[in-house]
Amino acid sequence: MSVPVSGPLGSELAEAVAQARLLVVGAGGIGCELLKDLVLTGFSNIDVIDLDTIDVSNLNRQFLFQKKHVGRSKAQVAKESVLQFYPEANIIAYHDSIMNPDYNVEFFRQFTLVMNALDNRAARNHVNRMCLAADVPLIESGTAGYLGQVTVIKKGVTECYECHPKPTQKTFPGCTIRNTPSEPIHCIVWAKYLFNQLFGEEDADQEVSPDRADPEAAWEPAEAEARARASNEDGEIKRVSTKEWAKSTGYDPVKLFTKLFKDDIRYLLTMDKLWRKRKPPVPLDWAEVQNQEKSVPDQQNESSSVLKDQQVLDVKSYAHLFSKSVETLRLHLAEKGDGAELIWDKDDPSAMDFVTSAANLRMHVFSMNMKSRFDIKSMAGNIIPAIATTNAIIAGLIVLEGLKILSGKIDQCRTVSGNKTLIVKEKFAMVAPDVQIDDGKGTILISSEEGETEANNHRKLSDFGIRNGTRLQADDFLQDYTLLINVLHSEDLEKDVEFEVVGDAPEKVGPKPSEPTSKNITNGSDDGAQPSTSTAPDQDDLYIIDSEDEGHSSNADEAENKSLKRKLEDKECVSTKRARMEQTEEQDEIIALD
Repeated sequence: MSVPVSGPLGSELAEAVAQARLLVVGAGGIGCELLKDLVLTGFSNIDVIDLDTIDVSNLNRQFLFQKKHVGRSKAQVAKESVLQFYPEANIIAYHDSIMNPDYNVEFFRQFTLVMNALDNRAARNHVNRMCLAADVPLIESGTAGYLGQVTVIKKGVTECYECHPKPTQKTFPGCTIRNTPSEPIHCIVWAKYLFNQLFGEEDADQEVSPDRADPEAAWEPAEAEARARASNEDGEIKRVSTKEWAKSTGYDPVKLFTKLFKDDIRYLLTMDKLWRKRKPPVPLDWAEVQNQEKSVPDQQNESSSVLKDQQVLDVKSYAHLFSKSVETLRLHLAEKGDGAELIWDKDDPSAMDFVTSAANLRMHVFSMNMKSRFDIKSMAGNIIPAIATTNAIIAGLIVLEGLKILSGKIDQCRTVSGNKTLIVKEKFAMVAPDVQIDDGKGTILISSEEGETEANNHRKLSDFGIRNGTRLQADDFLQDYTLLINVLHSEDLEKDVEFEVVGDAPEKVGPKPSEPTSKNITNGSDDGAQPSTSTAPDQDDLYIIDSEDEGHSSNADEAENKSLKRKLEDKECVSTKRARMEQTEEQDEIIALD
């Protein structure tokens, strides 16, 4: 049996810890770690609430649960597990939603502290409002892969969770999804729409056929408007829904394949303006695909130790998977009876087979590298990989912030997060920064392209050969703003200070004004973004004093260096940098979806 730590806290704080009553909202990845840390610190009066039940996929990181617990309440099992190593704890478990009206302001007022370990914004907003109304301190937290954040919220003292608007969920223009996909996510969204059009609830906003009214196509604006109007009228041709047409074919996989990946693509090719600055799609023929030889990479996948879900198959294999999944889903739909609908679920093998195959076939048509089932499931289900060690670190920080509050030192509480990008965003007022090392190789440290350098977030500067005197170049294409940054090593920084900026930090520049007479179009995105026109004399020299131990540059494999290099020969991509408007708001929220 473990004994809670009390001596190091001091008698006064230890007494406050023993008497405090806490509410932990969420018993998932962070919640499990948090409950363990709390009882081992000496907290013994804890209420925990979670609406979720335990799934097999939780077991790799939510260590309070075992296989025998699958299907049971997370809150209840978490309580039972904690009591096994600290029986003296007084834990009350609720298998319920915190948004239930029963948990009103009076309910919140009985707690000394509230600690959030949630995975959705709606519940976070609700708890934030309840804590403000009850005047109870709230410790908000979240993780996303290797990133994490802890924030203390106290009425009248700190900003609240909703003081700053959060970025809305990323969406894509319908014409991009239907006509000009340029990224794998566009094809995955298209495949999910297709699932609903064929087997689920049809939605006019999720149409998958070519968009004849695309304003970027070969017609004049007035004619495009007329075609759009005509496309919504029956006229002399009786228009049927995608599902009705599929039913009329008996959900024939070959006919579906031919329509989606051959006939529709041929139709898109008639919109000649779409392909003047893009590589045109290549239609697929069912018979030709079936006659293809199995590719070498696919044969290697079968014989290697690569997990099945992480393999990338060839076109013929995805065509076969498409046919098989259509047949399976047709049977599922028939079993439900007339008028029935299927609901897309990332954990439904047949649904995932369909989306994986359809998305990859469309990627191939539009000359993109195909993705594994694992990658597609992550993107289609909006899944951010959960890292157990990140959850553990954040849970520990939550407890430390709680101890500060109980000690009456709420002024010492601060938002704690792990993200290099925040340095150039907050200190240098950048919106969508691109940072590369001035090493003659063009090594990219931070990219404004979503996900491009996410793997760098957990690495140290020394891992990239950055040491005393290294020079970085930071560009913000949205603001026509360039900085040269000199990194200097120092042993003289104050305690808990990781770095400091020497010199005047630049004032916020603001978004770059658009120039409607000279817009660039890149892969289906007519966003008006312009390339940086900064010249060397306009660049500011700033110095970052880094307290981290100076690392020595190591010789990385040539392949790794190449993977970090910006492809300078792709001048068109550089000159037409996509302005990701969803990044104009600072990412101050991190959510782990368990």
